[in-house]
Amino acid sequence: MDKQSRITEIVRRVAGKPVVFAPEDSLFESGLLDSFSLTDLVTSLETEFSVRIPDSDLNPRKFDSVERIRAYLDSRR
Repeated sequence: MDKQSRITEIVRRVAGKPVVFAPEDSLFESGLLDSFSLTDLVTSLETEFSVRIPDSDLNPRKFDSVERIRAYLDSRR
């Protein structure tokens, strides 16, 4: 499974819904995720991709879409 697919599955798991969305769709504006689920999302990403995401990066804008999450993770490598 490629990185984008893995991120999509994590988002679905955190959201608790088997929804369909495009990689560029806003996860927060759509209501799929909220500020409370951001922590769960980040924890899942850290586990899945073996990366440490500092508290200073916990900004919904950085994790607002699958594309942005992928770009963020790529920048952390």
